[in-house]
Amino acid sequence: MADVNRGNRPLSPHLTIYRPQLTSMTSILTRITGNALLVAALLTVWWLLAAATSADYFATADAVVTSWFGDLVMFLSLWALWYHTLAGVRHLIWDNAMMLEVDKAEMLGWIAIGGSVVLTILTVLFI
Repeated sequence: MADVNRGNRPLSPHLTIYRPQLTSMTSILTRITGNALLVAALLTVWWLLAAATSADYFATADAVVTSWFGDLVMFLSLWALWYHTLAGVRHLIWDNAMMLEVDKAEMLGWIAIGGSVVLTILTVLFI
């Protein structure tokens, strides 16, 4: 039977003593951006469905998508798309048992973060 009375035994590492590592933070960020991309995709599908439904409904959806909030969501979705792509490439590299050393893994994390910012800016400027 499990020991229900833990007494004075120490707990697992907790937020007060655990130092987050870049690889764990980028892993969490990959999951967040994946879910954020789902929300942006739903917003885009809503806009397309409104376009196929009626002019009044499309005007409402278009007003939301082209507002400052819609622009912000689409800009952040673009960044999330680039970040998620680069993080996926990083995992493909790791799946081939390459660059698994701590310093190289951190370098790949910084490349994914910095590269996604640069690619987002370039995409906005040139499209």
